[in-house]
Amino acid sequence: MVAPALTEIKIPQHLIPLDGRFGSGPSKIRTEQIDAVVRASRNILGTSHRQAPVKNLVGSVLAQLRQLFQLPADWEVVIGNGGASLFWDAATFGLIEHRSAHLVFGEFSSKFAQAAQLAPHLGDPIVIESAPGTVPAIQQADVDTYCLTHNETSTGASMQLSRPALPTEALVVVDGTSAAGGIAWSPTEVDVYYFSPQKGFASEGGTWIALCSPRAVERIKRINNSGRWCPPSLDLSLALENSRANQTYNTPSLSTFVMLNEQLGWMLDNGGLTWCAKRTQESADILYGWATSRAFTDPFVANPQHRSPVVGTIDFVGIDAAQIATVLRNNGIVDTEPYRKLGRNQLRVSMFPAVDPSDVQLLTSSIDYIVEQLS
Repeated sequence: MVAPALTEIKIPQHLIPLDGRFGSGPSKIRTEQIDAVVRASRNILGTSHRQAPVKNLVGSVLAQLRQLFQLPADWEVVIGNGGASLFWDAATFGLIEHRSAHLVFGEFSSKFAQAAQLAPHLGDPIVIESAPGTVPAIQQADVDTYCLTHNETSTGASMQLSRPALPTEALVVVDGTSAAGGIAWSPTEVDVYYFSPQKGFASEGGTWIALCSPRAVERIKRINNSGRWCPPSLDLSLALENSRANQTYNTPSLSTFVMLNEQLGWMLDNGGLTWCAKRTQESADILYGWATSRAFTDPFVANPQHRSPVVGTIDFVGIDAAQIATVLRNNGIVDTEPYRKLGRNQLRVSMFPAVDPSDVQLLTSSIDYIVEQLS
């Protein structure tokens, strides 16, 4: 029997997810968020970000972030323009005092380490690295900043956040970009938890958000007062000052805050981070349960404890995953392709809170159907 051409494979309608967006960022945006943007077009969009309507919107976002993450009263929510990539550069100026240690286990965790390595005013960082799909163990080091990644978006590996005992004054700075809103964590283990809102919060890129402990705020102020030169756009002390006034240092994307505000309200109305984490875990159980029960698939992350509940990577054996992704896309199921630099025969599936677990179930049924047609 000759396998049909990829364009000829039509997935039965009852197997197709109600929403076919499974991208790991930008991610699925809920219709209610777009409705909020339409409403905001009448009185928010196109108005000054220094005036009350927009400042009230930003204030709502900051307050809801505090509530979602159950932050202690003395923590600060700091915001700025540019995504997590820009925050890496800002951290080399305003958070790392002399030397940092980095856990590297994929593309994005490696980029922060590279930024620290290139900074001429910092000592060479300690880089603790493990192969993609695994998670390295934290090792105590003579540093003032530990730089961790809660969830490695490129590989679908996630780590448990735990503060090293020594040095006692060291900050723990965590990239939570793809984990935020979908994986629980404790403020007692972290000093800075930063992310951009185009993944778990179903908004747009171009904004960074950093949840900062009093220790982190003190570090920002101390470095700022030390005389270290810093471009204003990367100055965390300026970002902190403006955030306290419910604004950003320069003009933000207002639609980003509108969508983020709507998504936060939805999360909180449904039960907060506890509900979100339960929902993502339900999706993950469906995906990994399916992958381990099929002869042609295996979860890329071998250790179940390190398998991400928000970004699942599935290796394929004996069948071209790129062909499956093509057929899925032809049928309106999009962005399941793997991270390009990883170069594996796999699919990558986001399971952020906006993604309905029932759609993950239908996705696996669609893949089963495609494999049957290609066999």
